[in-house]
Amino acid sequence: MARRHTPRAPRPRHAVRARRLSRTAPKTLTVLAVLAALVAALVAGPGAAVADSTPATTDGPGRAPARTVSAWLPYWDQENAYRTALAHAAQLHTVSPFWYETRSAGRITGFPGAGERRIIEGLHAKGVRVVPTVMEQLPPGALAAVLTDAGRRAAHVDALIDLVRSRAYDGLDIDYESIAPTPTDTYPAVRDGYADFATALCSRLHALHKQCVLTVTPKTRATGRIWDYRRLGAVADRVRIMAYNLHDAAGAAGPLSTPRWYDEILARATADIPPAILETGLPAYGWDWTRGRTGRAAHVTTKEADALRRRQGAPYALDPASRTPHFTYRKDGAVHDVWYQDARGVAAHLPVLRKYGVRHTALWALGFEDPALWRTLAT
Repeated sequence: MARRHTPRAPRPRHAVRARRLSRTAPKTLTVLAVLAALVAALVAGPGAAVADSTPATTDGPGRAPARTVSAWLPYWDQENAYRTALAHAAQLHTVSPFWYETRSAGRITGFPGAGERRIIEGLHAKGVRVVPTVMEQLPPGALAAVLTDAGRRAAHVDALIDLVRSRAYDGLDIDYESIAPTPTDTYPAVRDGYADFATALCSRLHALHKQCVLTVTPKTRATGRIWDYRRLGAVADRVRIMAYNLHDAAGAAGPLSTPRWYDEILARATADIPPAILETGLPAYGWDWTRGRTGRAAHVTTKEADALRRRQGAPYALDPASRTPHFTYRKDGAVHDVWYQDARGVAAHLPVLRKYGVRHTALWALGFEDPALWRTLAT
């Protein structure tokens, strides 16, 4: 599984907010519900004690809780993404600004605009939790060396706790992907080291009444063995699965996701992680491949892909197998294949989430999406 598109600094890449109390619910019932949730959380343990404790919204009597939406905020398009977040704040559960990068066990740096208080305060004013993402692009083996050494692992947890205390953050989202292709002879130690790290970090965050969110790649027959889903699901408030890049920029052209792939991902995930804490990552972007040429495909947001399709006069087509849009066009004598995801495609994927009782989604990324997607996610 290749990592998502992430421009490196300084160039302009790819939990839990407690829902605001329903304005239509009687205040007495709301208070009782909150007290009951807190008692249940204290019985369940320290991780549950800081999880979403407000009553879940519903679509009506006897209906399942409404879907929730978290989203990443890309630093290289920060103002556009922030405006999008404010416009859809009533629907957003958490915003994770893509702000920080781990450089070593004790060193975490910020991307341009990281920690901007205006954004933190603006999202809080709308009732949206701010859980910034910490990612890494370390050389092969570097992160594994931190995770498998108790002293370096503890130092890294200390650095992350210093970070969450630096602003009025509601928690941290850890997006560490370089360990995913760990070789067979060493992956069990790295898998256990990451689980030990997650356990220690979540415990420290919970002690501060902060959220612990873990972002992982999918576990399928061929991918994701580095994640001990059972241990991660036992300590995290949310586990976000990046359910995109089935076909990525470095490979052959094709859909970013399919219902069949989602079925495999969620069957494995829900066997080890409670569906109530799972978030399915949805793509709001695509790739533009050039036939016959080597190198990476070009990244396009959903908005850019559809605008390109219209400029090229290509008809809209939803692939019947993957239920994702795609089109072909010519430029400078070369044939391009574009695959992306939009509201109609997502609508065709959501039944798989319902099948497994997964009602939480995470959008990569704010400002990239088809505007109609918000209506789709509200259903």
